[in-house]
Amino acid sequence: MRYPIYQIDAFTNRVFGGNPAAVVVLNEWLDDQTLQAIAAENNLAETAFVIPEPKCSKLRWFTPVLEMDLCGHATLATAHVLFQEHYREQTHLRFETKGGNLSVSRTGDLLFLNFPSRPGEAVAVDDTLIEALGTTPESAFLARDLMVVLESEAQVRAFSPNYSAIQRLDAFALIVTARGEKVDFVSRFFAPGAGVPEDPVTGSAHCTLIPYWANRLGKTKLMAQQLSSRGGQLICELQGDRVLIGGEVVEYMRGEIHVGAAG
Repeated sequence: MRYPIYQIDAFTNRVFGGNPAAVVVLNEWLDDQTLQAIAAENNLAETAFVIPEPKCSKLRWFTPVLEMDLCGHATLATAHVLFQEHYREQTHLRFETKGGNLSVSRTGDLLFLNFPSRPGEAVAVDDTLIEALGTTPESAFLARDLMVVLESEAQVRAFSPNYSAIQRLDAFALIVTARGEKVDFVSRFFAPGAGVPEDPVTGSAHCTLIPYWANRLGKTKLMAQQLSSRGGQLICELQGDRVLIGGEVVEYMRGEIHVGAAG
């Protein structure tokens, strides 16, 4: 069988920036082994598989090694493909996912994710965490990911990850964040256990970042930047138990994949 595939750079207005995601359009689910094999073959942080439906499309996300419960940049990429190729007249899309029902809206060139807020619970900064980081953070918070707050943007930029130590932390991934110099806050994201050593731009991490910085800065609308080598810009808003995460996308490539039986 042949399936359309797109590679989209998310949370950027330029090719080679932001976070690349593959989007594969299906008419029915392939078996999980095949979906995982396609994601491994693509070897991107995320491959999104979508079954388009006018009212609520079905969506799943895979890293090269496992299926995710929530992914921002690949959802943004998927919405772009559906808006361009399937639902040109619509301005709002809904998705059925393992992370619950999600939606994406568009305003001009901007796409906005509507995701659940995932505020972290404060945890102790112990010797194990300090050793893993190579520095002492101001504070630490645990949701799906462990978020550590550093003193400055310069510290986030200079942070040198110890991937084996990060993988031993009791969390899915590590978020390193600080107040920004030109934006409200900056971050970096590391998920070596998921086959993603450093993710270029991570929408789902902002489900934890946004409520923290909204509370700390006393504002619900924020601008954020992820300080990976590719970089990305995010427009953020806290809306009660939901967060809006906005950005631009750029199509890099499209084609077809030919998939036979797995194995």
